[in-house]
Amino acid sequence: MGNTIVITSGKGGTGKTACTAAIGSFLARSGHSVLCVDCDAALSNLDLALGMGEAVLWDYGDVLAENVSPGKAPAEHPNIPGLHLLAAPASLPDGGTDGFRELMEAYREEYDFILLDSPAGIGQGFRMAAGAAGMAIIVATGDVSSLRDGQRTAQELRALGVPELRLLVNRVRPLTYRRLRRSIDDVIDGVGARLIGVISEDEGVSEAGNLETPLMLYGSRRAWGQFRNVAGRLCGEKIKIGRL
Repeated sequence: MGNTIVITSGKGGTGKTACTAAIGSFLARSGHSVLCVDCDAALSNLDLALGMGEAVLWDYGDVLAENVSPGKAPAEHPNIPGLHLLAAPASLPDGGTDGFRELMEAYREEYDFILLDSPAGIGQGFRMAAGAAGMAIIVATGDVSSLRDGQRTAQELRALGVPELRLLVNRVRPLTYRRLRRSIDDVIDGVGARLIGVISEDEGVSEAGNLETPLMLYGSRRAWGQFRNVAGRLCGEKIKIGRL
């Protein structure tokens, strides 16, 4: 049975979708079968982050409406074997949380990892994604507003029964942290979740996104290896989180 992980954040702008695409790509690179699911019905962009804007034919709304079978709906990445995308519909489909959870349970038979790219905030789309997950990765930055919203998100995830919460600190600028007299430990304490990785601010991430190219294929100075390490930790590898 595969692992279903919701990747979420309390607020927009933390880089959650880019993190989903990067982690999914590196998991597939390691030989795992991966399904990335865009759960943001209003503002879906995961297809662009994965470089699959032209590959999508169906979405999970079509599956729940029985317009297509679950096995035919996901699109396979043209350049990364083992990586698949299930797109979001234009609006949340009928069937709601229960139908989506049952669909993800069925996909667990086919994929090693299912990554659910949750919309920001704690609305209906968030609850739908979290209700289908066995683990959550909360993406946060060092901003005060991100910490507050991340903490609220962690509380909501626990209330929804998600058993394991992890923290991914994204877009870290060491100089900014020093000026604010803040550390990664402060972010961990503020959100209240166990750390799974620290990602540096890296222009390569935004460049890859603007070129609609997965970071794994584009490359970068720092974030490339850090995302690879996050994927390794999800696979059970003992990889130390070192200094930036």
